[in-house]
Amino acid sequence: MPNGDIMNKNKSFSLEILMRGVFLSCAAVSILAVLLICLFLFANGIPGIGKIGLLDFLTGTSWKPNDIPASFGILPMIVGSCLVTLGAISIGVPIGVASAVFMAFCCPKNLYKILKPAINLLAGIPSVIYGFFGMAAIVPVFGNSIISACILLGLMILPTVIGLSESALRAVPEQFYEGALALGSGHYRAVYRVALPAAKSGVMAAVVLGVGRAIGETMAVIMVAGNQARMPKDMFPIPKGLFRGIRTLTANIVIEMGYAAELHREALIATGVVLLIFILIINLCFGDTLRRKKQ
Repeated sequence: MPNGDIMNKNKSFSLEILMRGVFLSCAAVSILAVLLICLFLFANGIPGIGKIGLLDFLTGTSWKPNDIPASFGILPMIVGSCLVTLGAISIGVPIGVASAVFMAFCCPKNLYKILKPAINLLAGIPSVIYGFFGMAAIVPVFGNSIISACILLGLMILPTVIGLSESALRAVPEQFYEGALALGSGHYRAVYRVALPAAKSGVMAAVVLGVGRAIGETMAVIMVAGNQARMPKDMFPIPKGLFRGIRTLTANIVIEMGYAAELHREALIATGVVLLIFILIINLCFGDTLRRKKQ
């Protein structure tokens, strides 16, 4: 074998080893960052939970850190986060999936060239701008309330849901759609009965990321939700509670962390621990659901 070929092979082999090391290092840094965040939260939050009491912390309905004695119950914030997230999903997911179906199967090319950049632009808008929009357009109608936060977060998760759902739909083999047409299905029946179920895993991934965006959003929620640490009442049968203010877990941390100290600060970090556990549970449930479907 000529010396030139041997040198080229050795060079390619060395480059491959180098790039493998670079990729391994990047993966290790990502894992290390997650571990450090978890370590910080648990190391600083668990002692606070121990001092307050796990049941008192999770099921307490009173958050009054400045009283004597102070009370640190985060149940109102847990309920608020769940209500706001469920409301955002109820608004954003149906609209987002329907929009993705339209863009993947029905949208004219000229219109698609306008819609796609517009949706990408929505994904890049800072949350504080969404908050200003909510204050100017939504709050005057519904007040600083749960429903205002739901509507605003529903709009904010649209780019995520639309983008990922469209990608999942376009990844479905064309033979599925064409086969449904060949068997006598109409266009929309083939889309909703064949293509959409085939892209279910990708659509579910979009929903999970939308949930993560909704439950983790802070600034926009602070600007429209009212930020009242209390249990929502009068939800049924007439949902008057939807038009009252609420505070979420993320808003609770941001509003009070600037001046918190000692046990108050530990309680806020423990609130972050609860939020992290919520997100981990959502991801684990999603992964388990996908595994069962594959089996």
